[in-house]
Amino acid sequence: MSRASETGSSRRYTMRDVPAAERPRERLVRYGADKLSGEELLAVLISRGTSGVPVREIAHELLVRFGSVARIAEASIEELKQVPGIGLAKACQLKAAFELARRYLESQVPEQRQELTSPEAVVKLLLPRLIEKKKECFFTVLLDARNRHIRTEQVSVGSLDTTLAHPREVFDAAVHDHAPAVILVHNHPSGDPTPSEEDIRLTRRLVEAGKLLGIRVQDHIIIAGSSYYSFRSHGLL
Repeated sequence: MSRASETGSSRRYTMRDVPAAERPRERLVRYGADKLSGEELLAVLISRGTSGVPVREIAHELLVRFGSVARIAEASIEELKQVPGIGLAKACQLKAAFELARRYLESQVPEQRQELTSPEAVVKLLLPRLIEKKKECFFTVLLDARNRHIRTEQVSVGSLDTTLAHPREVFDAAVHDHAPAVILVHNHPSGDPTPSEEDIRLTRRLVEAGKLLGIRVQDHIIIAGSSYYSFRSHGLL
């Protein structure tokens, strides 16, 4: 038996084994990024494999393990590092790429003086910033006198079940920008948007603090996945 036949069955194929014209990077240049599969795009992003794992195999394993590109985007650095061939550097590359994609999507929302007159409009605005959050995050959405969006300020990041939102931090940006009204927004990573007793107490406290400052709390919206809860819609404001 020849040496080639002895080793061929266990040999890992690398990008060098693929004809140059069929390699992901070359295909991207020739046909455009939109013509590549998710696996090929991940291979281009990761750039190269390790001595033991080819880059296409790493990309394939990412999709198999997480099930979708969206799940890869949501994964933490530690979770990404569990994939063979993904070390700290490659995990950071992936997180940076998905964060850039998130910011791009966010930039496509016409934020400048966009009217925020419904909970749905607020959810659409904030969802790109919350899609991969595994901890509760609290935001203050600043409004002008016509309920148009000025800007959004992230106030705090809490634990999995607690958000810290002191009135000073919540209203600091509104005071600075002379915003007459705000919408409070935070997420529930649990997937259930129903407010807790703590959420209700916090909302009442912030409404009262806003009155002292002359800043109206227009609404408090809890986002959980594709669901949301509006305090105003439920008569709690």
